[in-house]
Amino acid sequence: MATMLSPYRLGKARDLYNLFNVFNSFSWSFLAGNIITLFAMRLNASATMLGLLNALIYVAFFFLPLGKLLAKRFSIIRIYRTAWLIRAVVMIPLIFVPLLVSSGRHDFAMGLIFLGVFAFHATRGIGMIGNNPVLNLLAIGPDRGSYMTQIQVINSAVGMFAGFIIALVLGREPPLYLYSVIILFGIAGGIFSGVLLTRIPEPEKSPGEEPVDFFNMLRESFAKGSFKHFILTLFLVALVSAIARAFLVVYSREVFLQGDGMVSLYSVFGGLGVLIVGMAIKFLVDRIGVKPIYLVCTIIGLAGMFPIVFFPQGAVENLSTVFLFLSFLHFIVNFGFLGAEGIAQTYFLALVPAKHMLDMGIVYFFVFGIAGAGGSFLAGLFLDTCSFLGISVFFSFKILYILLIGITVLILFMQKSLVALGSLPFRGAMEVMFSFRDLRAITLLDKLNKTNDEGEEEALLEALHDTPSQLSIKGLLDRAKSPRLSTRIESLRALETLATLNEDAEKALVNDTINNPYTTAYISARILGNHRVYSAIPILRELAVSHDYMLAGEAIIALAKLKDEVFRPEIERIILQTPNPRLKIMGVEAFGIYGSPNSLSILLDILKEANPPPYLRDEVILAMASILKVQNQFYPLLLRFLEDESQISTLCIDEAESAFEFYASIHGNKLRLRKKSEKALLHKQGRALVPAISAYVGELNGALLSRWIMDIPDGLCESVSQLVMSEAVLDDELNTCGRLRLLASLWTAQKLRQWSKEVRG
Repeated sequence: MATMLSPYRLGKARDLYNLFNVFNSFSWSFLAGNIITLFAMRLNASATMLGLLNALIYVAFFFLPLGKLLAKRFSIIRIYRTAWLIRAVVMIPLIFVPLLVSSGRHDFAMGLIFLGVFAFHATRGIGMIGNNPVLNLLAIGPDRGSYMTQIQVINSAVGMFAGFIIALVLGREPPLYLYSVIILFGIAGGIFSGVLLTRIPEPEKSPGEEPVDFFNMLRESFAKGSFKHFILTLFLVALVSAIARAFLVVYSREVFLQGDGMVSLYSVFGGLGVLIVGMAIKFLVDRIGVKPIYLVCTIIGLAGMFPIVFFPQGAVENLSTVFLFLSFLHFIVNFGFLGAEGIAQTYFLALVPAKHMLDMGIVYFFVFGIAGAGGSFLAGLFLDTCSFLGISVFFSFKILYILLIGITVLILFMQKSLVALGSLPFRGAMEVMFSFRDLRAITLLDKLNKTNDEGEEEALLEALHDTPSQLSIKGLLDRAKSPRLSTRIESLRALETLATLNEDAEKALVNDTINNPYTTAYISARILGNHRVYSAIPILRELAVSHDYMLAGEAIIALAKLKDEVFRPEIERIILQTPNPRLKIMGVEAFGIYGSPNSLSILLDILKEANPPPYLRDEVILAMASILKVQNQFYPLLLRFLEDESQISTLCIDEAESAFEFYASIHGNKLRLRKKSEKALLHKQGRALVPAISAYVGELNGALLSRWIMDIPDGLCESVSQLVMSEAVLDDELNTCGRLRLLASLWTAQKLRQWSKEVRG
């Protein structure tokens, strides 16, 4: 296990390793890959030889055990550095290939290329023993996946730039000595990258760590279905990727007769694909996880191969079509398959325990090497066999890529069964990728993680409040622990806007209600209620009697939203006894949320209190309207009343007359009705409502209205509401309350409307 670096040392080490990757990628572009393939094709190498040459890239992985043996005696960084220096030096003989060609020794020239490339990748394989330990040391913390992808982005950007330079230098038919110049620059870059490795911190073993039995560890790992399944998937991905990408160079030259410079230019588009996929993965991997990205990259790689199968032969001569086609092809295939390879390594690091990283890294690269080398060689042999059978190059490549498409479809079915490792489900991940809100939230979170400015921090949290996304939960919970009160408040406000909370968020909010009274606890209590966190009911009951009246009030409202009927009588007691006006108002609001007719009496008692706090009567009457289920109709009426309280009679009688007209519009002025029939009673009540409300509002005499209320049929309202309201309109002390008269008038008018509809039905 790697020693944890301090934030400062980690930052310095990452900067240095990023610089190493810049020169390393530059060197790789000038010494390996497409440049070597083009070099060999200038010497008339066959498809089988090209396949074998590409297979040598994967030879490196078979020399990892030698690196592991050396690691027992030497430090990881020393092996890494020395191997990187040697791999650059062993390419020096390739500089003299043009001299051998000019003297007519093509066989020696080709042999020198094979020897140099083999030595390059063999020494690279020895040095790669340090790759995973160094990555495991530097890619630590919550941005693990993001940092690993950042390295891929650096490599892609530099590789794309180097490819563009190569394309400019080579042109269409460059002299061979230009290849020597390119290789010379690659050697210089490789040597400098090796020197930079000297300053990378040494990954150390944990004290007391015992040697691992490699074969026993291997047996145990493969006994686990998750690892075995991943390795098989990795094998097939590496196989398809090696063939699909490497033979695009051959495809471009042999089928479309493109020059060396143009093929190098297409490689620039391939590098652009890798750069963009790297940036996309870096942006998403820490938010949605590795598995869905692994699937998406494979799907894109699969889609990228279909154009080869369906490209018409008649379009081969069209220069503009060919340029666009090959540019897109290199872009999309590299985007998909190099993206899949990169995210596969991130998946591997998350799957394998740190103590087995060195040994299992060898297994990882062995499998990768076997698949890549075997695939490259077999693909070259397949193309030569097709040529021997008389199949044109154009159709040989179609057959080859049809086979690759079939294998890729199998890969997708296998990837679906991989262990999620905390990733979002595929469907959820796709929703994130196509959601502007979620993508904006990710961008804001990334900025939030980088900012040290207090003002910017609050602005970003405010923006997250306006951009609710489930992906922001972890980042907001981290900020909710900030030493700054304003930051904690803004973080909790942003959490409050989310549609759902996960278990970690619920636990954090409960802890906040307990540990942070008088500051943020009341906000957390409110969120628990708004998000219906029923597990918080016990603690909310305790907080309802807190000395922090804001917390107590929010706890009471939260319990109401959670419909905790058992605790409702206790809330009634608290509200009647407390002298705190804010707590009374919040308690009254809670009664409205409960919506229990049993609370009407308590609310009427509060209404009778002398010298009530400002707005308490308004809250009481609004709570009663909620319980009576007329809040939507009553609120605008109340606003009109509060603008001019002298309008009370007009507003109440208007409601009564409007209700009677509604009744008449349905039933008419029916005089011939059977006595004691339902319609006869409705007709009687309809005609009696206006006089009853007029007497109640104008003369403060609620006798007629009380009898009207008691005559409401069963089922049209709760019996408790009927009884309480019929008594309330008779109470002389309450009759002076204009708000109550307004509510009683509206409620009875609404009952007449409801009654009229039901009788009609």
